[in-house]
Formats: sequence, C-alpha cells, structure tokens
Amino acid sequence: MSQAVSWQTQDGVMIVTIDNPPVNALGAEVRQGLWDAIGAAEDPGVKAVVIHAAGRTFPAGADIREFGKPPADPWLPDLCNRIEACDKLVVAALHGTALGGGFEVALACHTRIALASAKVGFPEVNLGILPGAGGTQRAPRLCGAQEALTLMIEGKPIDAPTAMAMGLIDGVVEEDLLEQAILLAGMLVEEGKPLRRSGECRDGFRDPIGYEAAIRAARAVKRDPNLPAPGRIIDCVEAALLLPFENGLGYERAAFEDLVASEASAGLRHAFLSERRAGHIPEAHATPREIAQAGVVGGGLMGAGIATALLGAGLHVTLVEADRERLAAGLGRIDDLHERAVKRGRLSADAREAEWDRLGGTTDLAGLGAADLVIEAVTEDEALKAGVFRDLDRVMKPGAVLATNTSYLDVDDLARVTDRPADVVGLHFFSPVQAMRLVEVVAAAKTAPEVVATGFALAKRLGKVAVRAGVCDGFIGNRMLTAYRMAADILLEEGAAPAEVDAAMRDFGFAMGPYQVADMAGLDISWARRKRLADSRDPAQRYVAIADRLCEAGRFGQKTGAGYYRYAEGSRTPEEDPAVADILQAERSARGIEPRRFGKVEIRQRCLFAMVNEGAKILAEGIALRPSDIDVVMLAGYGFPRWRGGPMKAADRLGILQVRNALRGWAADEPFWTPAPMLNDMIKNGRHFDDMNAEEAQKS
Repeated sequence: MSQAVSWQTQDGVMIVTIDNPPVNALGAEVRQGLWDAIGAAEDPGVKAVVIHAAGRTFPAGADIREFGKPPADPWLPDLCNRIEACDKLVVAALHGTALGGGFEVALACHTRIALASAKVGFPEVNLGILPGAGGTQRAPRLCGAQEALTLMIEGKPIDAPTAMAMGLIDGVVEEDLLEQAILLAGMLVEEGKPLRRSGECRDGFRDPIGYEAAIRAARAVKRDPNLPAPGRIIDCVEAALLLPFENGLGYERAAFEDLVASEASAGLRHAFLSERRAGHIPEAHATPREIAQAGVVGGGLMGAGIATALLGAGLHVTLVEADRERLAAGLGRIDDLHERAVKRGRLSADAREAEWDRLGGTTDLAGLGAADLVIEAVTEDEALKAGVFRDLDRVMKPGAVLATNTSYLDVDDLARVTDRPADVVGLHFFSPVQAMRLVEVVAAAKTAPEVVATGFALAKRLGKVAVRAGVCDGFIGNRMLTAYRMAADILLEEGAAPAEVDAAMRDFGFAMGPYQVADMAGLDISWARRKRLADSRDPAQRYVAIADRLCEAGRFGQKTGAGYYRYAEGSRTPEEDPAVADILQAERSARGIEPRRFGKVEIRQRCLFAMVNEGAKILAEGIALRPSDIDVVMLAGYGFPRWRGGPMKAADRLGILQVRNALRGWAADEPFWTPAPMLNDMIKNGRHFDDMNAEEAQKS
C-alpha cells in the first residue's frame, strides 16, 4: 500500500481509501495505489470493491503539474481501463467535487453512488484540453451526446441529483455515504447481475438521429478559433458513436495529447496555476481577523458594487454617504444590482430579501463603530480620502480594518493620518464589482500581516482572486494599463487610427481594443485625473494630448455619443469619425510628426512589449511578488486573453531577447521604449519569467 491509498476488507467488500490532501489529486502515487488495490481485489475473498476518499472530496482532478512532462506509470487511462475490466464489482462513493480525472475514475467503476451535496463534471476545457482517460467515450454512452457535450464544453459542474437524472450516477444519499456504498455493493453482489461497464453501455445511443443532431448543433456554434478544445471534444463524442470503444479511446488520447501540446492549453494552465500561486504571500502564516460586520463609505457605482458583494458573502453591511439624498441614491443602486441579479437567475427573491435585511444606511460615520471592516470608496481625491480616514480612525473599534479602494493614491499617506497604520490596507476592487474577479490587496509599509491575510480571506469569501501589491502610483494593474495605453497613444500620434489599434488588439485576443474601452468607461474621468496631476508631471516624459483634445471638444465617449468614435443615437456600436482624424492630424502637425502606417503585428508587439517592460520594472521595485501575479492581474482585471497566459508568460514564449531588442530599436527614437534593466540581466543569465515564479514558489 502507498500512503496515498490504503485498503481493507470487510465482509468480502474491499474498502479502498484515497487520502492525498488537499483535494486527492490523481498524482502518480494515487494512481499506483489504486492500480495495486485493483490487483489486490483478485483475492478470492474479495467479492466487491468500494472506492472512496478521505477528507473533503473525491479526487477533484488530475495533477496538472504533470502535464507536458514524461508520463509516469500507471497512466490514468490505463488505470481507468483496469478498474472497468476488474471482474469484481467496483463501486465509486462520491462526495465533494469529483471533477475531471476523478469523475473519469468514477465512470470507469461499475456503479456510482454520491452524497446529494456532491458535484461532478469535466472542467478540462478551462485548461484547453479534454477528458483524456475515457471521459469523452464513457459519458456519452451513459447519457447521450447533448448532455455529455454540455458538460464538457461548458466545463461547469453539476450536482449529484442532476447527474443521476442524466444517467451518470446510479444513486444519491443524504448521509452515511460509505456505509450506504458498502450496503449497495453487498446487495448487488448478492443479486448476481452482470457488471455494468460504461464502455459497453449503449443507453446514450438509443436515439442515434438525435445524437447526430446534437453533434451538428454543437459544431454550428461560433467559437473562438484560438481555443481548439471544444471542437476536439465534439469530434471525440462523435467518435464514441461511430467507433468501437477501444478505437474511441485511442482517438480521444490522440486529441488529448495534441491539446496538451497547444499554445492555448499552455497559457490556460499557466493562468490556473498562477491564480493558485497568488495566494502564496509572506503573510500567509498570519491568522485573518474575523469579519462579520462591514461598512462602505461612498455609495457611487463602485461603493454600491462593493456593498452588494459584501452582502452576497453573508456580511452585515452599513452604507455611509454624505447626505440623505446621496444615501438614497446609493441604496437605490444596490437595489438595482439586486434586481438585475434576480432577473438573471443569479439570486433568488428570498435571498435578495435576506441580503436587504442585512443592509443599513446612515449619514453619520459614527454608525460604523461596531464594524470589523470599513472600505472607503469615495471620489479619487487625496484630501477627501484622508479626511475620511481621520474620521474613521476616531470612530472605529480597536482591531477593525480600515481599507481604501483607491486606484492610484499612496496607501502609506492615508495610513499616516491615522493612529493605527497597522490596520490600514488597500483593497482595490475593479468595476463592475459584480463581474470583475480581481482584488488588489495593497500592503502598506506598516500594514500588519494579519490585515493582509484578512484581505485575502475576504477576497476568497467574495469569490474573487486576490493579488498582493506594494505601494506605488497605480499599484500593479493600473501601472500596466498606463504603459499599454501610452504605447497605443504613441501609435496614434505617429500615424495609426483608433480603429487600427483596436482591431489589432482584438486580433491578439482582447474582447475590445483600448479605445473602445476608453469610450465605454468615459474619457472625462481620466481627463480630470490628468488635470489634477498636471503640475507634478515630469516634463521630460512624452505626453500625448489627443485624449485631452477630444474632451475639450466635448467628446467623452459613449455617454455623449462621441469619443474616439461616434455613436448613433441609442447605439453602442463604434463608427469611425472624420472629426477624430482631424484632431489626430492637428496634434501630429503641432508636434512636427510625419504620420506613417503601422501593421497589425507591430501594433500588437508595441502594446504587448510596453506591458512586459513595465512588468519588469514592477518586479524590480518589489511591487509584485512574482511575474505570474502580474499575469493574474491582467487576466482577471483587464481582459488580457486568458489563453495567452498573461503578458509575462507571452514574453517567455516569444523570447526575452526578442522583446528587449525590439524595445531597444524603438528607444532610438523615443525614450519611453527604453528596456528595463531587468530584461538585460535576464538575457545575460539565460533566465525567463517562469524561472522567477518557480524560485518564489520554493520560498513559500
């Protein structure tokens, strides 16, 4: 027996226990243990086998760290085939989340029983791959093409009762799972019925015409051509009907290996691992503070979104505004967000009422005296925010966390106006809060470790991804965004059109280009900030004033029907506008720039390499712990194409030398492009950003 898998026999039933915390991943030791257990079941004294797991879940998938490496025997497909071929009844007892390879092991068993709270599914598509241990062949044999395709292409888990209705699970119990599985095994052995092997089942083929129609319908759906996994899943499910089982398994395995080797899967796997790695922080040892009551100061769009998210996490929330009129407006925004969630089926009417019962509002900051956490979300004005923090310092109880949602301001400066700087932290949410998964947890110089840990715990409770950031103007995300936008603005000033830049970045994988995003967000917000910072701007740095000229002309984006594009009445569809071309030409003439044409490749490279260069500076300054944290910020907060893995991962793929040389060439004409010293050091030492990720992982 291995440490990860053990077994014992009880009244002729071999009970096999998987114990590989935290999620019983099917690494090599677990696979070998299960292989040996099935071999041990050949003992004449064994009449049946029950496979279950200790801890919180049945295996929640394969160990993706093994992907792309030389395979370690036994392979998961071979293990599943060995389980299915066993001449003793094998029962899978499922609890927690039996996903991916874990669900494939269950499907290879002859009978499946689950707790009602269990969830099953195939999330592999989210990693750019498909179920590669028989899932695409066994599942459709049990439930048909439509259900199998939905399960695999959407990648979302389903609950045990739904899986039972589909024919993927044979029984659901409310409690005593292992005892019920042992009883079921004994009963089935006593009945003496033939073993029901999924590979031999044809229940899902009862309606071959409907099966083929489901395949055609799935193929007709327009999908991202950069993500090949859905198409290969459809092919494999079709092969389940057309090919003998053994041949279908071979077809599936070839497709799996192709996908694992693809650029898309490499990027998606990097994104997945990076999000897990982001939680490895220096403060991980600290115990988070308990948060039951929270306050939000400011009821604008951001404040209302934060308050709604806190309510959704089960907290009691008090919203504070300057006067009754603004308070009513803030509460109205929360009500609107609740109403939209109910209409979309994301929130029940009863849950909405329960959340509303936990919400209070006041115009007096003293009403936050019992709060465990207060998040300030007022206008991005340093004096205003500092005043709020002084007042909070006076009214909040000892040990309460004071958080700011600032996007750019110095968290150390805000902490200094209080007598409790250890309790101050930045919690930078992204708009719209209900849709954006990212929270930057900004650790100031004196922020206590348990306060940083509290920020991460809160983000997890909210279902969001937290990334630790140091204090600087814009932290990680907005610094990266500023570099991206500066690169795009230089392209505009030197000859490109907004539509050309946007099209190039959409081709790269962004849902929208930078100027579409700017028009949607509103140009007046960033214009106001630029005017506030005008006196502190470095005169030696290039300043592109095109956005200022648009704002001076009253072009604030979609809200005014004109920005970088024009918009027909009531439309959000951008149309190129000759008036913008005139503004561009006037700016070029004023700077003595002779415009030139840029191809899509150069536009993409300039925008990407500007982000990579800024990322290298952020790392050198210690603002981000590791390159993959920068990737997570850009993926979760700024729409960077997930299948590319993030800007730092993209740079590794292209080659740091290529990035540095391109930057060096452009820097001959414009200092903005000067390569960060870190890039030169990496080239000298033959290092990649992934090397830094690995080194940081060893520290944690």
